[in-house]
Amino acid sequence: MKEQGNTQHSLLKILIALLLLAAAFFGYRHFFPARVVTVGFIYDNDETAPYSYNFYLAQETVQKTYQDKVRTVMCSNVLDEHIHLAVEKLAAGKCDIIFTNSYGNIRDLAPRYPHIQFCQASFDPVPKEAPANYHTFKGEVYQGRYASGVVAGLKLKEMIQKGKIRPEEAKLGFVAAFPYPEVISGFTAFLLGARSVVPQTVMYVKYTNIWDSYTLEKACAEELLEEGSVILSQHSDTVGPAIACEESYAKDVYHVGYNIDMTDAAPHTSLAGTRINWTPYILGAVKAVMDNKPIEKTVAGTVHPNQDMSAGFKENWVEMTRLNTAVLPEGAQEQLKETIQNLRDGKVQVFRGDYTGVNPNDPKDTVDLRGGFTENKDSSVSSFHYILKDVVTVLQ
Repeated sequence: MKEQGNTQHSLLKILIALLLLAAAFFGYRHFFPARVVTVGFIYDNDETAPYSYNFYLAQETVQKTYQDKVRTVMCSNVLDEHIHLAVEKLAAGKCDIIFTNSYGNIRDLAPRYPHIQFCQASFDPVPKEAPANYHTFKGEVYQGRYASGVVAGLKLKEMIQKGKIRPEEAKLGFVAAFPYPEVISGFTAFLLGARSVVPQTVMYVKYTNIWDSYTLEKACAEELLEEGSVILSQHSDTVGPAIACEESYAKDVYHVGYNIDMTDAAPHTSLAGTRINWTPYILGAVKAVMDNKPIEKTVAGTVHPNQDMSAGFKENWVEMTRLNTAVLPEGAQEQLKETIQNLRDGKVQVFRGDYTGVNPNDPKDTVDLRGGFTENKDSSVSSFHYILKDVVTVLQ
């Protein structure tokens, strides 16, 4: 009996050893599968639309980077008022973290799903005592706007030097969706970038009062060109303004894009562009959930109150799109590189100069930029909402 017991004991030891060898051979995860994090995305538009496309690029990068460690799911064309339906669907699909570019009220939905982290592209300052599982984020895109403005200014300088325009004809046009701080901050930074090269530069702005309307954006662009603008840019969601410039390229007009590379749409007139790169934040936030760590302590960027984050060129949250070397002025690439490095190093305060800004909704609310203005100081949401006197004209 004792020998039989010893034999059984020996067989058990051999069996355990074989299992350990098998685990080493086939991999630990074959026997103990790692947790798969389910990542949800809610888009306010089709993923091919310029604004949502940038988020879709981040979604693809998440899947490519983490492979079988994650599963990504998405809901597209979600109206703000139907955001709760998309959240319900993704929550039922066992999502661990959900990202959205929608303006829908995610903040009030988050407490219903405490096991899910919600990350929303910010559009409004987060109030005090935001839910612990609600986060906001946005790139400090005024930096990209300023850099784009420098490119526009260099083109204006070239046009002046070649006698194509006089200094007093250095006019920018801007197709703007709404008179929101995010939009005003952007076109002001664009103008200030241009004026750092050509101080006589002025800007004309035309609002569409809608985010995406190809027909209306193109019509506003055409009106700006008729008003004498020689370089256009935009904060709107279609290539309408780029097409308007391309159709008028014989008149020596140019375009600076936003959100996506517009060179293919305007090969003769597109100079450059800028966009928010959502990937660094989204990759970092997913990694935080995978490692069961706080998002704000995992992602590189500036942390504001209430789980809010922002960053610019330094953390690659903002980047330039393709430069069209066929129409860029000589030396523009080098100058742009230097400008971006100065922005990375904090050597440029964009909103500074001998300017007075006026709140379009309250003329008594003004700002003197001789003392400077720090954008995104306390929030990822843009706060500069002033129209610069004498150099910016809003067309009705």
